[in-house]
Amino acid sequence: MPKPLLKYSTDLKIGIAALLYFASAWLGQALAFSGTTALAVWPPSGMAFALLVLLGRQVWPGITIGALAANLLAFWNHEGLSQQGLIAISVCIALGQTGEAITGRILLTRWIKDSYPFSRTRDTFRFLFASLFMCVIGSGTASLSLWASGVIDMPGFSDYFVHAWISNVVGILLLTPLILAVARIRTIKWEQGKLLEGGACAAGLLGLSMLVRYGYFNNTLIDSLPYLLIPFLLWLAFRFDLVAAMTVALVASLTAIYFTVQQAGPFVQPQPLESMLFVQVFIGVISISTIVLSATVSERAQAQDQLKKFNTNLEAMVQERTQALNEEIVTRKTTEQKLMQTNRELSKRNTELDNFVYSVSHDLRAPIASVLGLINLARKDNDPAMKNEYLDRINHSALQQDDFIREILDQSRNARLDIKKEEVFFEPLIEETFNQLKFATPTSALEKIVSIKQTGAFHSDRWRLKVVLNNIISNAIRYRNGRDPVIRVNVAIDRRKALIEVEDNGRGIAREHLNRVYEMFYRATDDGAGSGLGLYIVKETLDKLQGQIRIESELGKGTLVRLEIPEVA
Repeated sequence: MPKPLLKYSTDLKIGIAALLYFASAWLGQALAFSGTTALAVWPPSGMAFALLVLLGRQVWPGITIGALAANLLAFWNHEGLSQQGLIAISVCIALGQTGEAITGRILLTRWIKDSYPFSRTRDTFRFLFASLFMCVIGSGTASLSLWASGVIDMPGFSDYFVHAWISNVVGILLLTPLILAVARIRTIKWEQGKLLEGGACAAGLLGLSMLVRYGYFNNTLIDSLPYLLIPFLLWLAFRFDLVAAMTVALVASLTAIYFTVQQAGPFVQPQPLESMLFVQVFIGVISISTIVLSATVSERAQAQDQLKKFNTNLEAMVQERTQALNEEIVTRKTTEQKLMQTNRELSKRNTELDNFVYSVSHDLRAPIASVLGLINLARKDNDPAMKNEYLDRINHSALQQDDFIREILDQSRNARLDIKKEEVFFEPLIEETFNQLKFATPTSALEKIVSIKQTGAFHSDRWRLKVVLNNIISNAIRYRNGRDPVIRVNVAIDRRKALIEVEDNGRGIAREHLNRVYEMFYRATDDGAGSGLGLYIVKETLDKLQGQIRIESELGKGTLVRLEIPEVA
């Protein structure tokens, strides 16, 4: 809004309230019954109540101004009233009607504590009781003012009070719920199904009003036709909202008043007051029924929405809990798997430890016992040739013990140390391995054929690769055949993997031993006096490098060892 308009917004609200009050008073006067000063409905009561709720209590001067203007117009031509009396009556009645609206707003905010009391049945009934109470102020003030001015006498005081009170109550029941409901509308949804349904309802109501107007049937049916409006109101309350239902109730009430004033319809009685009372009862019944029923439907809808929201929240909680349980189950399964793996590893280590203690005690003592025995023999034998033989055997036992200790150290180091990433070139590594082995094992008659396809550095743990190659090549040398021994070593780097093949034409391994050669201290043969640790160390080292080994062998023809080792990330 423009700033000047904002500056005078309160004054503007007061002016709007005065105009609306006066317009609704003019409507009430237009529907007056001839032959009586009482009105069937007093719309300003409902208008004033709604305006104070919507615009705030600061607009009460507008209610007073509108009421003063309406009362001056109503009693202007009254016989026997002086100008002072006219002004006094108009002012008193205007103040009473303003107090009536203010009292209603106070009851709404303090007792009901909701500016829209039509969402719950309890608040709706409180609104009805508040309406009955607040109208006593307006009708009582008007009755007292007219009695004090001599317009009505004491016998007519009670009748005027009752009729004025009823017309005020009916005005509130018709207008206040409708205005408050319309003010709550934010968006209008035009659904085709609802439009068709609303059209059918409107056609039915129009037909019903025509039957009342022209009276095609007998009097008994004509008298009951207005109450056929109740099913339509039930329809609107259940299928639509309070705006639609109260709009129909308002139109039906104004139509009933108009037809009755025109002396047509089922409410026409010999006396105007009786006709007006019948119309007021009809308006009160349909208004109260519509308001209460709409509140019940709204409360049920709210309960359903809350139930849906609760179900949605419950489903979300169930899903969260299910997800948490699934995560917990996964965590437990992972923990169980790790625990089982740890148990298997511990069991394996315990078994290896038992075998290790046994083998170490045996394989370490055997060379020492052999050396001690050879030394005793050498002391007793003076033959120089035999002494050299004894020294050769002592040397052989010492080398055997050295190999065993080296294998133990390799196994310990492999299990203890982390993988080290280095640049590896296989040609010098294999050459170094053969050079070291020629001092421990005579390789003069051995033919070695080495083929390496490597264009760049291969990244892995060089020490572990050397341990693997040393054990495999030393086995090929140790278990070579007696004539023309040949060892072929092929290396190829493919897609960041090292593919290594070591093939010999030696003694080979019997088929029944191939599945057990990786066990600790397992010997496929006693010939050669190996420790049984070589292939076990190879397998453990390859597991560290995430590599694989596969052995193909035929007894008496030779052995082929295939290795696949990925590059260290």
